[in-house]
Amino acid sequence: MFTIILYALTAALLTLSFIKNRKKTKMALKKAWKAFENILPQFLSILLIIGMMLSVLDAKTISSLIGENSGWTGVIILGIVGSITLIPGFVAFPLAASLLRSGAGYMQMAAFISTLMMVGVVTLPLEIKYFGKKAAFIRNGLAFVFSFAIAAVIGVVLG
Repeated sequence: MFTIILYALTAALLTLSFIKNRKKTKMALKKAWKAFENILPQFLSILLIIGMMLSVLDAKTISSLIGENSGWTGVIILGIVGSITLIPGFVAFPLAASLLRSGAGYMQMAAFISTLMMVGVVTLPLEIKYFGKKAAFIRNGLAFVFSFAIAAVIGVVLG
């Protein structure tokens, strides 16, 4: 129901924008389409990877590797995976939802999402270039540690 409300609100606001200024609205829609075209290859490749992963790994395997019973081992595994993976947020959250439905634990997913968003092993060279080696390592190290604190809090609250 909430989705229908959001779509209706979006359509109403788009119509209002079109009535107010057709030229700007058309330009905005063209820019949005270009952005969508740029995101689409990444999005499709991640969906393909998720689909293949979920078809190969059954719920029992996912649950044993990164489920609630995997404890801190699962948290550490997903913390490391999240740190070295470069996935945009709009893909990461649906991936986490799919993994949760397949048996992953909340604490483990919290570690994955927080390290994915805050720790950047792949982007570390660029960060070193702009901020310096010391600042980049301190920021990433603190973000990595803080991700486990977030996972612990989520584990207590939702576990």
